[in-house]
Amino acid sequence: MREEPKLRESDDIQGDVIAGFKKDRMTLLFLKFEDPARARTWVKRLASQISTTRQVATFNSAFRKARQATGGDDPKALKATWTNVSFTYEGLKVLIGGKDPLPSVRKGGTLEAFKEGSHKRSLGDTGDSSPENWLFGDGKGQTVHAVITVASDTADGLQDALTAQREAAAQAKIVIVFQQNGATLPGTRRGKEHFGFKDGVSEPGVIGFDEPDPERPEYVKDHPGTRLIPPGEFVVGHDRVGGIPYDEMPEWADNGSFQVVRRLAQDVPGWWAQVAAQLKVLRKAKVVPDEATAEWLAARLVGRWRSGTPVAKCPHADTPDNALASQDNDFGYRNDPEGFTTPLFSHLRKTNPRDGLQEKPGAGPFPEKPVMDRRRIIRRGAPYGAPFDPASDGPGGPDHPRGLVFVCYQSDLVEQFEFIQKSWINNVDFPPNRPMKPGPDPMVGPTGKINLESPDATTELSFHQFVTTEGSVYAFVPSLTTLRLLGDGRLTDKLPETVRPTDAFLPIPDRRRDNGKSWYWAYGTGGDGPVCRTISIADGDEHKDVVERPDRPLATWPCYIGVSKVDAILPVPDEQRLNGRSRYWLFHTVEGRQVYRLISIADGAESGLDPEAAGSVDRPDRPISAWASFNGIEQVDAFLPVPDMQRQNGKSHYWLFHSSLGQQVYRLISIADGSAHTDVIERGDRSLSLWQSLAGVSRVDEFLAVPDMQRINGLSLFWVFHQQKYRIICIADGHGHNDQVAVEDRSITLWKSLTG
Repeated sequence: MREEPKLRESDDIQGDVIAGFKKDRMTLLFLKFEDPARARTWVKRLASQISTTRQVATFNSAFRKARQATGGDDPKALKATWTNVSFTYEGLKVLIGGKDPLPSVRKGGTLEAFKEGSHKRSLGDTGDSSPENWLFGDGKGQTVHAVITVASDTADGLQDALTAQREAAAQAKIVIVFQQNGATLPGTRRGKEHFGFKDGVSEPGVIGFDEPDPERPEYVKDHPGTRLIPPGEFVVGHDRVGGIPYDEMPEWADNGSFQVVRRLAQDVPGWWAQVAAQLKVLRKAKVVPDEATAEWLAARLVGRWRSGTPVAKCPHADTPDNALASQDNDFGYRNDPEGFTTPLFSHLRKTNPRDGLQEKPGAGPFPEKPVMDRRRIIRRGAPYGAPFDPASDGPGGPDHPRGLVFVCYQSDLVEQFEFIQKSWINNVDFPPNRPMKPGPDPMVGPTGKINLESPDATTELSFHQFVTTEGSVYAFVPSLTTLRLLGDGRLTDKLPETVRPTDAFLPIPDRRRDNGKSWYWAYGTGGDGPVCRTISIADGDEHKDVVERPDRPLATWPCYIGVSKVDAILPVPDEQRLNGRSRYWLFHTVEGRQVYRLISIADGAESGLDPEAAGSVDRPDRPISAWASFNGIEQVDAFLPVPDMQRQNGKSHYWLFHSSLGQQVYRLISIADGSAHTDVIERGDRSLSLWQSLAGVSRVDEFLAVPDMQRINGLSLFWVFHQQKYRIICIADGHGHNDQVAVEDRSITLWKSLTG
């Protein structure tokens, strides 16, 4: 049995890249993140909605077979709606907590281009096409962090998906900067762009995805002339064409692709008017046949007739009734080196010279493999706006917005898209070293002179630019693996060494809410044993955290002598900042058994000249069995103060988390004010499953109160640390102490103060 190409089975590559959505309706949402934490939660929820290569390829194959069975009609029973997502450099940076996702890039390489963004890349976007006139992607007011692509077979399917995406964005405080709709043109214009020419005929095949022709293995089966290109030209981490010094890509880029999105406005009547005007120039010069029409000249500007029939094969007239001719890709320019049939400046030759590119006239042509193959891109765009109708006073009128949503995928922005745009399309001297420069692409290129060659003469024509850039974005389409990591705020599953915040935090007593930030000692294990570093957390929505003082060995602090690991710390509730000192119960393990000691910390301990001498042991280690409320407990894991039950009627309540029979449970205890600090069990052990906010958590390592979010409108927020992740939970005042997740799990690496 024939083996299916392996890439068709990928559930890691997003579906539009090599399989292609290929829907009649498509919308792109350009998004800006306002709240990084909520944006990461949005990414986590979005991941399950992303269409994969396997899903899209399976559907497209079934759809194609159904069309063949019905003689070419679309099967009404087969319908689907697909969604993909991409991120700009700035969007990735926001999601991973402001860190640089590309700290080191090669000058002139694709990673530098991606980092800069298309608005800085000198793509010929000047005048009306200048970035300051763009609707999105200008790098200023229209900052774009992500692009959602939704495509559907039906209007209802598209609208339902867009409504869901809009609601999800609103919940995550994500701003929709711009919405770009696209759709297949109706009737006889189906499959064509607004100038009237069939589009998408010349797309490449992909090795490992498309089936090769048994007779010509370099080409796609049943698609004569469609070359098979190595998948690494479009998907990072796969085999590529040799000969170019490619950037070394980070591991997180594997199975991803760089995406270019451009809104290209088309002045249809203006373009056709200049075609007619330049035809008069040719007729006056007597260098065209008497029967030459505007259609004849336009076909040479494009390289195909309206139907898609290549001029190279049918130079004299279109063949609109020949379906095979309209899909013909099996042609080249080797026998037309001077461009007498298909002009050198034609859009088709400018964007893919095939087998006809020479270094200079008379030289042998460059081989398609590898020279041309390494410049290929995969295009997935669609027209937008109503078709031009000169008689319409509505959507089809001359002033109605219309154009092309240009979308392409490649693994190298510089050597593929940018090379085609700058070195081929816009370059008046391409093909190179001609006595008369061919000029820019007269279909989509800038204003300039083009030279039409014939055996007897060269005629100069003037063409203005009638395709205007109205928006542009460089984005990266991550693999599903990387997308899930981004939901955790990271790009790799390799965690850096950290001071484990799961050990314990001690709020520095005289530095709480001090000038807009609160200070803590964070305990963990370093290379030489237990350490402590000083961190601070700022008030405000982002709660920015920084390292105020690097790691110090606990052994240098008198109050920590004999402590190999801090298990938990509990402030003595009625002995905080009395006579300049604050007391804490410190729990640690000695020879496999947990004990506790009473320590005190002086005000000024962090800012003083000798902070190591500021702490003292007020009572030495005792077994935790001395606590009446710890009956049956062997190991204390964490304490969570009941927010509205601190220092109430002479006692304070805590939820105490500990492990029993291999599972973590919790109980409610109280500690009385006074020298004895009498403690009792208020409610016995219960399962963690009773906490709605701890769903999915098997073991809590530590709680930390969000300093400026305690008892605000009857609610208190806490960071919950567990297994190299953290979440934020909300606890309400009152008898039930209702709890819920405020921010879902994300990676601990988002805490800058706890990494490294």
